[in-house]
Amino acid sequence: MKYIYIKTWGCQMNEYDSSMIARYLEKTGQYLITQKTEQADILVLNTCSIREKAQEKLFHQLGRWKTLKSKNPTIIIAVGGCVATQEGKEIIKRAKHVDIIFGTQSLHKLPKMISEVEKNKKFMIDISFPQLDKFNYSLPIKTKGYTALVSIMEGCNKYCSFCVVPYTRGKEISRPSDDILFEVASLAEKGIREINLLGQNVNAYQGVTFNGKTCFFSELLRLISEIDGIDRIRFTTSNPLEFTDDIIEVYKDTPKLVSFLHLPVQSGSNKILQLMKRSYTIEKYEKIIEKLLKARPNIQISSDFIVGFPGESKEDFKQTINFIKKINFDMSYSFIYSSRPGTPASEMKDEINLKEKKERLYILQDCINKQTMSWSRRMLGSTQSVLVEGISKNNSMQIYGKTENNRIVNFYGPLEIIGQFAQVQINEVHTHNLQGILL
Repeated sequence: MKYIYIKTWGCQMNEYDSSMIARYLEKTGQYLITQKTEQADILVLNTCSIREKAQEKLFHQLGRWKTLKSKNPTIIIAVGGCVATQEGKEIIKRAKHVDIIFGTQSLHKLPKMISEVEKNKKFMIDISFPQLDKFNYSLPIKTKGYTALVSIMEGCNKYCSFCVVPYTRGKEISRPSDDILFEVASLAEKGIREINLLGQNVNAYQGVTFNGKTCFFSELLRLISEIDGIDRIRFTTSNPLEFTDDIIEVYKDTPKLVSFLHLPVQSGSNKILQLMKRSYTIEKYEKIIEKLLKARPNIQISSDFIVGFPGESKEDFKQTINFIKKINFDMSYSFIYSSRPGTPASEMKDEINLKEKKERLYILQDCINKQTMSWSRRMLGSTQSVLVEGISKNNSMQIYGKTENNRIVNFYGPLEIIGQFAQVQINEVHTHNLQGILL
């Protein structure tokens, strides 16, 4: 038996991919997963290219692993994920100690690639896009906790001017609906109570059914809600461009779908949205929120924002802040714009200095944080349905769980209710968590 260490950077899709890598390798019966790099015979790095200087971050990590390999030359180093797909053989030019480069769609080939390297001592690369082949292998589903990620589609066709995803993940392609339903049902049998559906644009899902018809995202949500044992459904991430009325209708009649939606907008300025090639307007976004609130009056919205995009004036930024207040977003992921090689935005003239960008990010995050706290204070005295996940990290005498709107609640209760839903009254509100009383 050999030991594999997997390091993951980036989004939930990367986390899901890393879990698949672990399952592919363990299925061979030749490998065990370890959490210690010094114990590993094979080091796997699953990369992300979204953030600034992703390539430099990769080579810094490979430099640290080079030290391990100099002590033990038999160690195999494999680099996968978005940066691997984007850079390909360029990686080996700077890091000759790398043995394998694999792409986002060739995870399933990793066991064979490792075997080839062990046998022939030859560098291997496969960054092809064989379209969903990685899902076409029977794998035992491993679970940890009571929530699970399930990928329903890959890739993106939107080609936003700042984004590398279409180049690293390929075009949109949806998994067959029956495959997804089988995976969710299998997870439910193993005790999973909450499912989070993943995709670069989940609302663009169009999976083939057993009889050759097309299953759209709204139908998939309803089918999953009928699976016994699954009591809570989330999804991430969506594009406002395809958040259609049939999806909004699901919020009316499917209570298992949470009253919390992450819907990235990126900017509150139509001018900047046009430069980003987002293909929708602020007015269209507002209309979606208006319809959602009619379908589910208690829904809370989180979003993504990019600050300091090329061409963003002080007036554009002011429009974004006003928009945040108007929608009253609960939470957000917000970043300073960073140029990604090969994207159209990387050719745009960026005249905003870093100091100004940092100031804008601080103002935006401060605004969101105040709104997050305001939403949390509204929960004081309310009764929340909490999926109990384990012993509290802050107080070993308490247990904790998550509310529908993604708040962690710590409270006193018996260990027997871990893995179940509990009714908890909120009696204290803190910045990063809530305190409650089990009813």
